[in-house]
Amino acid sequence: MTAPVASSDSSSAPTFSEDQAHAHDRIAEVLREMGVDIDDDTLVPAKETQGAVLAVTGKAGSGKTLLLAELVKALERTGVEIVSGDWEGKRRKERRTVAVLAPTNKAASVLRNRGVPATTIHRILYTPMYDPEFEKVAEWLAGNGERPVIEALTDAAMDRAKEVYEATKSVPAALASAGLRGSDFITGWKRREDGLDIGLVDESSMLDDKQFQDLKEIFPTLILFGDPAQLAPVGQSGEMIFDRFKGDNLLHLGRVHRQDADNPILDLAHALGDPQLEFRDFEQMIEEAAARDDRVVISPRANADMMARSPVLVWRNATRIRLIAAFRAAFGAGDDEILPGEPLICDGIELPLKHRKKRIDLEARGLIKGAPVVYLGPGNKPGFSRLHVIGAETPRFSAASIVKIEKPGEEEPFLPYAARMGAAFLHGAAVTMHKAQGSQWPEVQVFAPDLYAASRAGRMEAGQALWKRLAYVAITRAEERLFWVTRYMLSRPVNGLGTDDLIVKAAPLELSAEEDVDTTTM
Repeated sequence: MTAPVASSDSSSAPTFSEDQAHAHDRIAEVLREMGVDIDDDTLVPAKETQGAVLAVTGKAGSGKTLLLAELVKALERTGVEIVSGDWEGKRRKERRTVAVLAPTNKAASVLRNRGVPATTIHRILYTPMYDPEFEKVAEWLAGNGERPVIEALTDAAMDRAKEVYEATKSVPAALASAGLRGSDFITGWKRREDGLDIGLVDESSMLDDKQFQDLKEIFPTLILFGDPAQLAPVGQSGEMIFDRFKGDNLLHLGRVHRQDADNPILDLAHALGDPQLEFRDFEQMIEEAAARDDRVVISPRANADMMARSPVLVWRNATRIRLIAAFRAAFGAGDDEILPGEPLICDGIELPLKHRKKRIDLEARGLIKGAPVVYLGPGNKPGFSRLHVIGAETPRFSAASIVKIEKPGEEEPFLPYAARMGAAFLHGAAVTMHKAQGSQWPEVQVFAPDLYAASRAGRMEAGQALWKRLAYVAITRAEERLFWVTRYMLSRPVNGLGTDDLIVKAAPLELSAEEDVDTTTM
Protein backbone atom coordinates (compact mmCIF):
# COMPACT_ATOMS: atom_id res chain seq x y z
CA MET A 1 0.00 0.00 0.00
CA THR A 2 1.11 3.57 -0.63
CA ALA A 3 0.62 6.86 1.13
CA PRO A 4 -2.23 9.29 0.32
CA VAL A 5 -2.12 11.03 -3.03
CA ALA A 6 -3.78 14.13 -4.43
CA SER A 7 -7.57 14.36 -4.48
CA SER A 8 -10.08 16.91 -5.70
CA ASP A 9 -11.92 16.56 -2.38
CA SER A 10 -10.38 19.05 0.06
CA SER A 11 -11.60 17.01 3.03
CA SER A 12 -9.66 13.91 1.95
CA ALA A 13 -6.11 12.99 2.85
CA PRO A 14 -3.52 15.58 1.81
CA THR A 15 -1.03 15.20 -0.97
CA PHE A 16 2.29 13.84 0.26
CA SER A 17 5.59 14.71 -1.34
CA GLU A 18 7.71 11.79 -2.56
CA ASP A 19 9.84 11.72 0.61
CA GLN A 20 6.80 12.05 2.86
CA ALA A 21 5.16 9.15 1.04
CA HIS A 22 8.33 7.06 1.45
CA ALA A 23 8.46 7.85 5.18
CA HIS A 24 4.75 7.06 5.56
CA ASP A 25 5.15 3.68 3.84
CA ARG A 26 8.21 2.76 5.91
CA ILE A 27 6.38 3.65 9.14
CA ALA A 28 3.30 1.72 7.98
CA GLU A 29 5.54 -1.31 7.36
CA VAL A 30 6.94 -1.15 10.90
CA LEU A 31 3.47 -0.73 12.41
CA ARG A 32 2.16 -3.66 10.39
CA GLU A 33 4.91 -5.89 11.77
CA MET A 34 3.73 -5.10 15.30
CA GLY A 35 0.07 -5.79 14.48
CA VAL A 36 -1.28 -2.38 13.47
CA ASP A 37 -2.17 -2.07 9.78
CA ILE A 38 -3.01 1.58 9.01
CA ASP A 39 -3.51 0.77 5.31
CA ASP A 40 -6.24 -1.84 5.85
CA ASP A 41 -7.48 -0.44 9.19
CA THR A 42 -6.97 -3.71 11.04
CA LEU A 43 -5.55 -4.61 14.44
CA VAL A 44 -4.28 -7.80 15.99
CA PRO A 45 -3.16 -8.30 19.62
CA ALA A 46 0.36 -7.20 20.45
CA LYS A 47 3.11 -9.68 19.69
CA GLU A 48 6.33 -10.27 21.58
CA THR A 49 8.69 -8.45 19.23
CA GLN A 50 11.79 -6.40 19.73
CA GLY A 51 10.02 -3.37 18.28
CA ALA A 52 11.67 -0.65 16.24
CA VAL A 53 12.92 2.89 16.63
CA LEU A 54 12.71 5.21 13.61
CA ALA A 55 13.51 8.87 13.07
CA VAL A 56 11.91 11.31 10.62
CA THR A 57 14.10 14.37 10.20
CA GLY A 58 13.68 17.56 8.23
CA LYS A 59 14.07 21.30 8.47
CA ALA A 60 11.24 23.76 9.17
CA GLY A 61 8.57 23.57 6.48
CA SER A 62 9.45 20.03 5.38
CA GLY A 63 6.11 18.59 6.52
CA LYS A 64 7.07 16.66 9.67
CA THR A 65 4.02 17.87 11.59
CA LEU A 66 1.69 17.11 8.66
CA LEU A 67 3.02 13.55 8.48
CA LEU A 68 2.74 13.10 12.25
CA ALA A 69 -0.86 14.40 12.24
CA GLU A 70 -1.86 12.08 9.39
CA LEU A 71 -0.32 9.10 11.19
CA VAL A 72 -2.36 9.92 14.31
CA LYS A 73 -5.56 10.09 12.24
CA ALA A 74 -4.75 6.78 10.56
CA LEU A 75 -4.06 5.11 13.91
CA GLU A 76 -7.36 6.43 15.31
CA ARG A 77 -9.26 5.09 12.29
CA THR A 78 -7.60 1.72 12.82
CA GLY A 79 -8.85 1.61 16.41
CA VAL A 80 -5.63 2.39 18.27
CA GLU A 81 -6.38 4.17 21.55
CA ILE A 82 -4.70 7.54 22.11
CA VAL A 83 -3.25 7.75 25.61
CA SER A 84 -2.92 11.27 26.97
CA GLY A 85 -1.00 12.41 30.01
CA ASP A 86 -4.12 13.20 32.01
CA TRP A 87 -6.15 10.00 31.78
CA GLU A 88 -5.71 6.36 30.88
CA GLY A 89 -8.66 4.01 30.94
CA LYS A 90 -8.66 0.55 32.44
CA ARG A 91 -6.23 -1.73 30.68
CA ARG A 92 -7.85 -4.17 28.25
CA LYS A 93 -6.03 -7.15 26.82
CA GLU A 94 -6.97 -6.45 23.21
CA ARG A 95 -6.30 -2.72 23.12
CA ARG A 96 -3.45 -1.09 21.20
CA THR A 97 -2.16 2.32 22.26
CA VAL A 98 -0.34 5.37 20.94
CA ALA A 99 0.91 8.50 22.69
CA VAL A 100 2.01 11.73 20.98
CA LEU A 101 4.79 13.34 23.01
CA ALA A 102 6.88 16.50 23.19
CA PRO A 103 9.71 17.42 25.59
CA THR A 104 7.98 20.56 26.94
CA ASN A 105 4.45 21.83 27.65
CA LYS A 106 4.92 24.62 25.11
CA ALA A 107 5.96 22.19 22.39
CA ALA A 108 3.00 19.94 23.22
CA SER A 109 0.63 22.92 23.12
CA VAL A 110 1.93 23.87 19.65
CA LEU A 111 0.85 20.41 18.45
CA ARG A 112 -2.50 20.59 20.25
CA ASN A 113 -3.20 23.94 18.56
CA ARG A 114 -2.77 22.10 15.26
CA GLY A 115 -5.26 19.42 16.25
CA VAL A 116 -2.75 16.78 17.38
CA PRO A 117 -3.54 15.36 20.88
CA ALA A 118 -0.05 15.74 22.35
CA THR A 119 1.22 15.63 25.90
CA THR A 120 4.64 15.89 27.54
CA ILE A 121 7.11 13.08 28.02
CA HIS A 122 6.92 13.61 31.77
CA ARG A 123 3.14 13.17 31.81
CA ILE A 124 3.54 9.76 30.18
CA LEU A 125 6.28 8.67 32.57
CA TYR A 126 4.05 9.58 35.53
CA THR A 127 0.31 8.92 35.57
CA PRO A 128 -2.37 10.50 37.80
CA MET A 129 -4.31 8.59 40.44
CA TYR A 130 -8.01 9.58 40.44
CA ASP A 131 -10.52 9.73 43.24
CA PRO A 132 -12.80 6.66 42.75
CA GLU A 133 -15.95 8.77 42.26
CA PHE A 134 -14.41 10.94 39.58
CA GLU A 135 -12.69 7.93 38.01
CA LYS A 136 -16.21 6.81 37.05
CA VAL A 137 -16.73 10.16 35.35
CA ALA A 138 -13.45 9.85 33.49
CA GLU A 139 -14.36 6.33 32.28
CA TRP A 140 -17.72 7.63 31.05
CA LEU A 141 -16.15 10.58 29.28
CA ALA A 142 -13.74 8.21 27.52
CA GLY A 143 -16.65 6.01 26.39
CA ASN A 144 -15.79 3.08 28.63
CA GLY A 145 -18.68 3.16 31.10
CA GLU A 146 -22.24 4.22 31.88
CA ARG A 147 -23.02 7.80 32.83
CA PRO A 148 -22.59 7.88 36.63
CA VAL A 149 -24.59 9.83 39.19
CA ILE A 150 -22.18 12.05 41.16
CA GLU A 151 -23.51 14.09 44.07
CA ALA A 152 -21.00 16.90 43.45
CA LEU A 153 -22.02 17.35 39.78
CA THR A 154 -25.39 18.44 38.41
CA ASP A 155 -26.77 17.09 35.14
CA ALA A 156 -25.88 20.40 33.49
CA ALA A 157 -22.31 20.15 34.77
CA MET A 158 -22.03 16.58 33.47
CA ASP A 159 -23.36 17.65 30.06
CA ARG A 160 -20.87 20.52 29.97
CA ALA A 161 -18.01 18.18 30.89
CA LYS A 162 -19.00 15.79 28.09
CA GLU A 163 -19.13 18.63 25.56
CA VAL A 164 -15.69 19.92 26.57
CA TYR A 165 -14.19 16.42 26.53
CA GLU A 166 -15.46 15.81 22.99
CA ALA A 167 -13.78 19.05 21.91
CA THR A 168 -10.47 18.67 23.80
CA LYS A 169 -10.11 14.95 24.70
CA SER A 170 -8.83 16.21 28.07
CA VAL A 171 -10.33 14.84 31.30
CA PRO A 172 -8.97 17.70 33.48
CA ALA A 173 -10.36 20.28 31.02
CA ALA A 174 -13.75 18.58 31.10
CA LEU A 175 -13.88 18.37 34.90
CA ALA A 176 -12.62 21.94 35.22
CA SER A 177 -15.48 23.10 32.99
CA ALA A 178 -17.82 21.41 35.48
CA GLY A 179 -16.43 23.60 38.25
CA LEU A 180 -13.89 21.21 39.76
CA ARG A 181 -10.21 21.74 40.46
CA GLY A 182 -7.41 19.23 40.10
CA SER A 183 -7.15 18.47 43.80
CA ASP A 184 -10.82 17.35 43.76
CA PHE A 185 -10.17 14.43 41.43
CA ILE A 186 -6.40 13.79 41.32
CA THR A 187 -5.09 12.27 44.55
CA GLY A 188 -1.46 11.79 43.51
CA TRP A 189 0.96 10.58 40.85
CA LYS A 190 2.81 7.34 40.24
CA ARG A 191 5.51 6.10 37.90
CA ARG A 192 4.01 4.28 34.93
CA GLU A 193 4.08 0.54 35.49
CA ASP A 194 2.62 -0.79 32.23
CA GLY A 195 4.16 -0.27 28.84
CA LEU A 196 2.37 1.17 25.81
CA ASP A 197 2.64 0.30 22.13
CA ILE A 198 3.56 3.27 19.91
CA GLY A 199 5.26 6.54 20.82
CA LEU A 200 5.37 9.50 18.38
CA VAL A 201 7.86 12.10 19.67
CA ASP A 202 8.00 15.62 18.23
CA GLU A 203 10.93 18.03 18.74
CA SER A 204 13.18 15.02 19.33
CA SER A 205 16.29 17.14 18.72
CA MET A 206 15.78 18.15 22.37
CA LEU A 207 15.90 14.58 23.72
CA ASP A 208 18.79 13.62 25.96
CA ASP A 209 20.05 10.09 26.56
CA LYS A 210 18.08 9.53 29.77
CA GLN A 211 14.77 10.60 28.23
CA PHE A 212 15.44 8.36 25.24
CA GLN A 213 16.13 5.35 27.46
CA ASP A 214 12.98 6.04 29.53
CA LEU A 215 10.90 6.15 26.35
CA LYS A 216 12.37 2.91 25.01
CA GLU A 217 11.35 1.17 28.25
CA ILE A 218 7.72 2.20 27.65
CA PHE A 219 7.34 1.99 23.87
CA PRO A 220 8.54 -1.01 21.82
CA THR A 221 7.82 1.09 18.71
CA LEU A 222 9.16 4.64 18.87
CA ILE A 223 9.07 7.18 16.03
CA LEU A 224 11.04 10.40 16.50
CA PHE A 225 10.39 13.60 14.55
CA GLY A 226 13.19 16.17 14.68
CA ASP A 227 15.00 19.02 12.99
CA PRO A 228 18.72 18.30 12.42
CA ALA A 229 19.48 22.02 11.98
CA GLN A 230 18.57 22.88 15.57
CA LEU A 231 20.86 22.93 18.59
CA ALA A 232 21.73 19.67 20.33
CA PRO A 233 20.92 19.30 24.05
CA VAL A 234 23.53 20.67 26.43
CA GLY A 235 25.94 17.90 27.39
CA GLN A 236 25.35 15.84 24.23
CA SER A 237 28.56 17.05 22.51
CA GLY A 238 26.63 18.47 19.58
CA GLU A 239 24.97 15.09 18.86
CA MET A 240 21.25 14.48 18.62
CA ILE A 241 19.69 11.11 19.40
CA PHE A 242 18.69 10.47 15.79
CA ASP A 243 22.24 11.13 14.55
CA ARG A 244 22.96 7.52 15.56
CA PHE A 245 20.28 6.04 13.30
CA LYS A 246 21.14 4.51 9.93
CA GLY A 247 19.58 2.99 6.82
CA ASP A 248 15.81 2.52 6.71
CA ASN A 249 15.52 3.69 10.31
CA LEU A 250 16.53 7.25 9.38
CA LEU A 251 14.06 8.99 7.08
CA HIS A 252 14.65 12.51 5.82
CA LEU A 253 12.11 15.02 4.45
CA GLY A 254 13.07 17.80 2.08
CA ARG A 255 11.34 21.15 1.97
CA VAL A 256 7.64 21.02 0.98
CA HIS A 257 7.20 24.17 -1.11
CA ARG A 258 3.43 23.80 -1.29
CA GLN A 259 3.14 24.31 2.45
CA ASP A 260 5.54 27.19 2.98
CA ALA A 261 5.35 29.00 -0.36
CA ASP A 262 5.97 32.72 -0.09
CA ASN A 263 7.01 32.54 3.57
CA PRO A 264 9.95 34.92 4.07
CA ILE A 265 10.72 33.59 7.55
CA LEU A 266 11.24 30.04 6.29
CA ASP A 267 13.13 31.36 3.26
CA LEU A 268 15.61 33.02 5.63
CA ALA A 269 15.87 29.89 7.79
CA HIS A 270 16.66 27.68 4.81
CA ALA A 271 19.20 30.18 3.47
CA LEU A 272 21.32 29.47 6.53
CA GLY A 273 22.13 26.04 5.09
CA ASP A 274 24.50 27.67 2.57
CA PRO A 275 28.04 26.97 3.85
CA GLN A 276 29.35 30.06 2.02
CA LEU A 277 26.89 32.45 3.68
CA GLU A 278 28.48 35.10 5.93
CA PHE A 279 26.71 37.01 8.67
CA ARG A 280 26.71 40.35 6.85
CA ASP A 281 25.28 38.69 3.73
CA PHE A 282 22.54 37.17 5.86
CA GLU A 283 21.67 40.54 7.42
CA GLN A 284 21.43 41.96 3.92
CA MET A 285 18.94 39.19 3.08
CA ILE A 286 16.89 40.14 6.14
CA GLU A 287 16.84 43.80 5.12
CA GLU A 288 15.70 42.85 1.62
CA ALA A 289 12.96 40.59 3.03
CA ALA A 290 11.77 43.36 5.37
CA ALA A 291 11.57 45.81 2.44
CA ARG A 292 9.11 43.62 0.54
CA ASP A 293 7.17 41.77 3.29
CA ASP A 294 5.82 43.06 6.62
CA ARG A 295 6.27 39.61 8.17
CA VAL A 296 9.94 40.53 8.61
CA VAL A 297 10.70 43.73 10.52
CA ILE A 298 14.01 45.50 11.16
CA SER A 299 13.74 47.07 14.61
CA PRO A 300 16.34 49.39 16.19
CA ARG A 301 15.08 48.48 19.67
CA ALA A 302 13.38 45.64 21.53
CA ASN A 303 9.65 46.02 22.14
CA ALA A 304 8.96 46.01 25.89
CA ASP A 305 5.24 45.19 25.54
CA MET A 306 5.98 42.15 23.39
CA MET A 307 8.58 40.87 25.89
CA ALA A 308 5.84 40.32 28.47
CA ARG A 309 4.59 37.27 26.48
CA SER A 310 7.21 36.66 23.82
CA PRO A 311 10.82 36.84 25.05
CA VAL A 312 13.70 38.41 23.19
CA LEU A 313 15.93 35.56 22.01
CA VAL A 314 19.64 36.00 22.78
CA TRP A 315 22.86 34.00 22.76
CA ARG A 316 24.76 35.41 25.75
CA ASN A 317 23.64 35.33 29.37
CA ALA A 318 25.02 38.84 29.93
CA THR A 319 22.70 40.15 27.20
CA ARG A 320 19.77 38.29 28.69
CA ILE A 321 20.33 39.82 32.11
CA ARG A 322 20.74 43.35 30.72
CA LEU A 323 17.51 43.12 28.73
CA ILE A 324 15.59 41.77 31.73
CA ALA A 325 16.84 44.63 33.90
CA ALA A 326 15.77 47.14 31.23
CA PHE A 327 12.35 45.46 30.91
CA ARG A 328 11.67 45.59 34.66
CA ALA A 329 12.81 49.21 34.85
CA ALA A 330 10.55 50.14 31.94
CA PHE A 331 7.51 48.73 33.73
CA GLY A 332 8.46 50.27 37.07
CA ALA A 333 9.11 47.01 38.89
CA GLY A 334 10.88 47.68 42.17
CA ASP A 335 13.98 45.80 43.27
CA ASP A 336 12.05 44.14 46.09
CA GLU A 337 8.95 43.02 44.20
CA ILE A 338 7.63 41.14 41.20
CA LEU A 339 4.57 42.43 39.39
CA PRO A 340 1.54 40.38 38.26
CA GLY A 341 2.00 39.69 34.58
CA GLU A 342 5.80 39.36 34.65
CA PRO A 343 7.04 36.37 32.65
CA LEU A 344 9.13 33.67 34.31
CA ILE A 345 11.00 30.55 33.23
CA CYS A 346 11.03 27.47 35.45
CA ASP A 347 14.62 26.69 36.43
CA GLY A 348 13.86 23.35 38.06
CA ILE A 349 12.50 22.00 41.34
CA GLU A 350 14.58 22.57 44.46
CA LEU A 351 13.46 19.70 46.68
CA PRO A 352 15.49 16.96 48.42
CA LEU A 353 15.22 13.42 47.06
CA LYS A 354 13.10 12.27 50.00
CA HIS A 355 10.28 14.50 48.70
CA ARG A 356 10.09 12.73 45.36
CA LYS A 357 6.26 12.65 45.34
CA LYS A 358 6.06 16.42 45.74
CA ARG A 359 8.57 16.86 42.92
CA ILE A 360 6.53 14.59 40.65
CA ASP A 361 3.38 16.57 41.47
CA LEU A 362 4.96 19.89 40.50
CA GLU A 363 6.54 18.49 37.34
CA ALA A 364 3.30 16.79 36.30
CA ARG A 365 1.55 20.16 36.53
CA GLY A 366 4.00 21.57 34.03
CA LEU A 367 6.80 22.97 36.17
CA ILE A 368 9.61 21.27 34.30
CA LYS A 369 12.90 22.99 33.57
CA GLY A 370 12.47 25.58 30.81
CA ALA A 371 8.67 25.89 31.12
CA PRO A 372 7.39 29.47 30.49
CA VAL A 373 5.22 30.80 33.31
CA VAL A 374 3.40 34.06 34.08
CA TYR A 375 3.34 35.34 37.67
CA LEU A 376 -0.26 36.10 38.76
CA GLY A 377 0.34 37.28 42.32
CA PRO A 378 1.04 35.98 45.82
CA GLY A 379 -0.49 32.68 46.90
CA ASN A 380 -2.51 31.96 50.02
CA LYS A 381 0.57 31.00 52.06
CA PRO A 382 3.87 32.79 52.69
CA GLY A 383 6.37 31.96 49.94
CA PHE A 384 3.67 30.77 47.54
CA SER A 385 3.02 32.26 44.10
CA ARG A 386 -0.06 32.00 41.92
CA LEU A 387 1.17 30.89 38.50
CA HIS A 388 -0.05 30.39 34.94
CA VAL A 389 1.99 27.73 33.12
CA ILE A 390 1.98 28.56 29.42
CA GLY A 391 0.92 25.59 27.31
CA ALA A 392 -0.22 23.38 30.21
CA GLU A 393 -3.70 21.88 29.91
CA THR A 394 -4.53 22.93 33.49
CA PRO A 395 -2.37 26.04 33.68
CA ARG A 396 -3.29 27.74 36.97
CA PHE A 397 -2.30 26.82 40.50
CA SER A 398 -0.32 28.11 43.46
CA ALA A 399 3.05 26.67 44.44
CA ALA A 400 5.94 27.33 46.80
CA SER A 401 8.34 29.38 44.70
CA ILE A 402 11.89 30.67 44.60
CA VAL A 403 12.05 33.54 42.10
CA LYS A 404 15.55 34.66 41.13
CA ILE A 405 16.00 38.08 39.52
CA GLU A 406 19.51 38.42 38.11
CA LYS A 407 21.08 41.87 37.89
CA PRO A 408 23.89 43.13 35.65
CA GLY A 409 27.27 42.98 37.37
CA GLU A 410 26.02 41.08 40.43
CA GLU A 411 26.93 37.45 41.05
CA GLU A 412 24.02 36.64 43.36
CA PRO A 413 20.42 37.09 42.16
CA PHE A 414 17.81 39.02 44.13
CA LEU A 415 14.95 36.88 45.53
CA PRO A 416 11.66 38.84 45.57
CA TYR A 417 9.81 35.62 46.34
CA ALA A 418 11.45 32.77 48.23
CA ALA A 419 10.00 29.74 49.94
CA ARG A 420 12.40 27.48 51.79
CA MET A 421 12.13 25.02 48.91
CA GLY A 422 9.91 24.52 45.88
CA ALA A 423 9.84 25.50 42.21
CA ALA A 424 12.67 27.82 41.14
CA PHE A 425 12.22 30.51 38.48
CA LEU A 426 14.31 32.92 36.44
CA HIS A 427 12.86 35.95 34.70
CA GLY A 428 11.47 35.22 31.22
CA ALA A 429 11.46 38.55 29.36
CA ALA A 430 14.59 37.38 27.52
CA VAL A 431 15.77 33.80 27.07
CA THR A 432 18.66 32.08 25.35
CA MET A 433 18.10 30.51 21.97
CA HIS A 434 18.94 27.11 23.49
CA LYS A 435 16.03 27.39 25.95
CA ALA A 436 13.67 28.65 23.24
CA GLN A 437 13.80 25.32 21.39
CA GLY A 438 10.44 23.56 21.35
CA SER A 439 8.54 26.84 21.75
CA GLN A 440 6.89 29.06 19.18
CA TRP A 441 5.23 32.45 19.41
CA PRO A 442 3.19 34.41 16.87
CA GLU A 443 5.79 37.19 16.97
CA VAL A 444 9.46 36.73 17.89
CA GLN A 445 12.25 39.22 18.55
CA VAL A 446 15.78 38.06 17.72
CA PHE A 447 18.69 40.04 19.17
CA ALA A 448 21.03 40.47 16.20
CA PRO A 449 24.09 41.88 18.06
CA ASP A 450 24.44 38.54 19.87
CA LEU A 451 24.37 36.59 16.63
CA TYR A 452 27.02 38.92 15.22
CA ALA A 453 29.15 38.22 18.31
CA ALA A 454 28.66 34.47 17.76
CA SER A 455 29.76 34.83 14.14
CA ARG A 456 32.90 36.70 15.23
CA ALA A 457 33.69 33.94 17.75
CA GLY A 458 34.06 31.51 14.86
CA ARG A 459 32.72 28.53 16.81
CA MET A 460 31.46 25.41 15.05
CA GLU A 461 28.88 22.85 16.17
CA ALA A 462 28.38 19.53 14.37
CA GLY A 463 30.13 20.83 11.28
CA GLN A 464 28.21 24.10 10.99
CA ALA A 465 28.97 27.61 12.19
CA LEU A 466 27.35 28.08 15.60
CA TRP A 467 25.83 31.44 14.67
CA LYS A 468 23.89 29.77 11.85
CA ARG A 469 22.44 27.13 14.17
CA LEU A 470 21.52 29.84 16.68
CA ALA A 471 19.93 31.99 13.98
CA TYR A 472 18.01 29.04 12.56
CA VAL A 473 16.53 28.13 15.95
CA ALA A 474 15.66 31.77 16.73
CA ILE A 475 14.05 32.51 13.36
CA THR A 476 11.96 29.35 13.26
CA ARG A 477 10.39 30.18 16.64
CA ALA A 478 8.32 32.85 14.82
CA GLU A 479 4.95 31.60 13.58
CA GLU A 480 3.79 34.83 11.91
CA ARG A 481 6.27 37.68 12.28
CA LEU A 482 10.00 38.08 12.85
CA PHE A 483 11.56 41.18 14.46
CA TRP A 484 15.30 41.56 13.87
CA VAL A 485 16.52 43.79 16.73
CA THR A 486 19.69 45.64 15.74
CA ARG A 487 20.69 47.71 18.80
CA TYR A 488 20.97 47.60 22.59
CA MET A 489 17.82 49.71 23.06
CA LEU A 490 14.37 49.13 24.55
CA SER A 491 11.14 50.91 23.64
CA ARG A 492 8.93 52.43 26.32
CA PRO A 493 5.92 50.20 27.05
CA VAL A 494 2.56 51.37 25.75
CA ASN A 495 0.49 49.15 28.05
CA GLY A 496 0.98 48.13 31.66
CA LEU A 497 1.62 44.56 32.75
CA GLY A 498 -1.48 42.49 33.29
CA THR A 499 -2.96 39.00 33.17
CA ASP A 500 -6.34 39.53 31.49
CA ASP A 501 -5.01 38.19 28.21
CA LEU A 502 -4.42 34.78 29.83
CA ILE A 503 -8.07 34.24 30.78
CA VAL A 504 -9.25 33.79 27.21
CA LYS A 505 -6.30 31.59 26.29
CA ALA A 506 -6.94 29.35 29.30
CA ALA A 507 -10.61 28.70 28.40
CA PRO A 508 -12.37 26.58 29.42
CA LEU A 509 -9.98 26.06 32.33
CA GLU A 510 -10.51 29.53 33.82
CA LEU A 511 -13.32 27.99 35.86
CA SER A 512 -10.75 25.99 37.81
CA ALA A 513 -10.15 27.31 41.31
CA GLU A 514 -6.70 28.04 42.68
CA GLU A 515 -4.85 25.11 44.15
CA ASP A 516 -1.98 25.19 46.62
CA VAL A 517 0.76 22.66 45.98
CA ASP A 518 2.29 22.47 49.41
CA THR A 519 6.04 21.87 49.26
CA THR A 520 6.88 23.64 52.49
CA THR A 521 5.37 21.36 55.13
CA MET A 522 8.13 18.80 55.24
